[in-house]
Amino acid sequence: MSRVQLALNVDDLEQAVEFYSTLFGTEPAKRKPGYANFAVAEPPLKLVLIENPGHGGSVNHLGVEVESSEKVHAEIARLSDAGLFTEEQIATTCCFATQDKVWVTGPSKERWEFYTVLADTEHFGTEPRFAGKDDQEAVQACCGTGGPGEAAPETEAESTVACCGPAAAH
Repeated sequence: MSRVQLALNVDDLEQAVEFYSTLFGTEPAKRKPGYANFAVAEPPLKLVLIENPGHGGSVNHLGVEVESSEKVHAEIARLSDAGLFTEEQIATTCCFATQDKVWVTGPSKERWEFYTVLADTEHFGTEPRFAGKDDQEAVQACCGTGGPGEAAPETEAESTVACCGPAAAH
């Protein structure tokens, strides 16, 4: 089953978890410092909350969770054939999970990912720049601020983050 993902920046994770638990009638599927995600059955939604004080209420990124790596690779082919620039991340660690994913950037610089979760992990990401940082700092460094005026990279060479896509893109 595929489902849409919505990743939101929130100012206060505890307050947001309480609100969304009530709104969707379910508890988070995963909770880590500065991070929570919900696997909502109805409507089918993967809701990701990323604590990012000062940027609450803004979209961090959007996505579609798919069932398998094969589906991710099919999306890579489909999007590339359609002429969209794709940023592929195979067996990357992001959001406390090992994932296969592909990123594209929309016309207003909104970031979309098609991804599948291969396994859960205990760390937000494995990018060397996170060495020595606690998980909340890694979340903020990886997913950026989501603030207005931040542009996504135009080329792969401009992309430097191995999880959640380029930090400036969110």
